[in-house]
Amino acid sequence: MIMMTTTSTEVEEKVEVTADEESKIILYNDDVNSFEHVIMCLVAFCDHEFQQAEQCATIVHYKGRCAVKHGSKEDMVDRAKKLSEENLTVEVI
Repeated sequence: MIMMTTTSTEVEEKVEVTADEESKIILYNDDVNSFEHVIMCLVAFCDHEFQQAEQCATIVHYKGRCAVKHGSKEDMVDRAKKLSEENLTVEVI
């Protein structure tokens, strides 16, 4: 008779979140802003080309939200503040 023993080892891993990690700006649909205004803001504050901004605005209109920019947390917070000042509904995640 052969006996086999198995052992398992649990490893605890800690992940530290820093300000350098990727974040993104989520733009939400609203009934206030026109397509033109949203597109203008995305071009001005998110460095979108017109066509990209137009596509994001369309996605927001039909889906309710869209990730419009990603990058460092600090940069996304600064850009989101500018978008908010233009009355767009945004969140940084």
